[in-house]
Amino acid sequence: MKRRLNFVSGLGLGVGLTYLFDPDAGHRRRAMARDKGVHLINKMSDAIDATARDLQHRMVGLIARTRSRLVRKKVTDEVLAARVRSKIGIVVSYPHAIEVRVHDGRVTLTGPVFKDEVDRLLSTVSKIRGVTGIENKLNIEKEEGAPGRRRKGARFDFMQENWSPTTRLVVGTVGAVVSYYGMKRRGLFRAAAGTVGIGMMARALTNMPMKRLVGIGAGYRAVDINTTINIAAPVEKVFAFWENVENLPKFMRNVRQIQRKGDDLSHWVVAGPAGIPVEWDAVRTQRVPNKILAWKTRPGSIVEHAGIIHFDSNPDGSTRVDIHMSYNPPAGAIGHIVATLFGADPKRELDEDIARMKTFIEKGILPRDAAAA
Repeated sequence: MKRRLNFVSGLGLGVGLTYLFDPDAGHRRRAMARDKGVHLINKMSDAIDATARDLQHRMVGLIARTRSRLVRKKVTDEVLAARVRSKIGIVVSYPHAIEVRVHDGRVTLTGPVFKDEVDRLLSTVSKIRGVTGIENKLNIEKEEGAPGRRRKGARFDFMQENWSPTTRLVVGTVGAVVSYYGMKRRGLFRAAAGTVGIGMMARALTNMPMKRLVGIGAGYRAVDINTTINIAAPVEKVFAFWENVENLPKFMRNVRQIQRKGDDLSHWVVAGPAGIPVEWDAVRTQRVPNKILAWKTRPGSIVEHAGIIHFDSNPDGSTRVDIHMSYNPPAGAIGHIVATLFGADPKRELDEDIARMKTFIEKGILPRDAAAA
């Protein structure tokens, strides 16, 4: 085993040195690695500051809660009403529609509320310190809360999608300990501990849910990419250019070919890792002339992808283009991170492609490094 590890380590070191000191691209790769290192150091510094502040605030809150439990003080009606209002915002869809009145610790609730939120609302209010009773004068709506606004109440830190800095620190530390402990064992336990530990560290470092990290069950949204640009051309011209998908290989470096199969269906051939072509079918899902274009890949595509573009005319006659794209590469966000380490940064490449498109529309100059050049 030791010989195998030494062989793999030596092979990895050799590949790394070859990659960084390549006569043709080595200088650019070293500069890119240096920039990424500086960026990582800055992000780590910001993360340390945020974690320190979060820990400090949690300690202050813990001391305050402990003190309030040890020293019982009568809560005024005004303070209790404020507590109730702060809590109902996380359990009902429209908290501002509910009126809260308090008299001698007894809370009166009036206003409309969806029927699937009533029990959770009353339970939450009854648990607030200082509440001695609840008078329910709510108008219960028969339909359920709108899915986009439905509240699930307060959830434990680890069950939330976005973790606090302290939660990430705890999970990352535990993951590192589990990985280290697993390395000292053998067999199935070693593999299981290593997988769990690395998964915990990846979750803590990226602050992404596991389904987005590994790409399983994430749909199109494993990685989000957004960019905005202003083009010195009328919105009608810019929209028409984008609407004709066969124009895209003219300025997108990795898009090899797009074939239109119908008004809303097209077949894409894109250069994947190591130049290997990747193909999929895309369907246009929305079209508002001179305003919106949206698309997504068909189910089962090797790379799930979706996007929407907003076109806005500026007062000076130019066009503002807002591009929002999501995609799910093989291995999810982890695959995206690995690709980024080797220079394949989709966000940077998209910005470069859009800059070529801007030049092409404004000046009619076809980029030399585009796929269709």
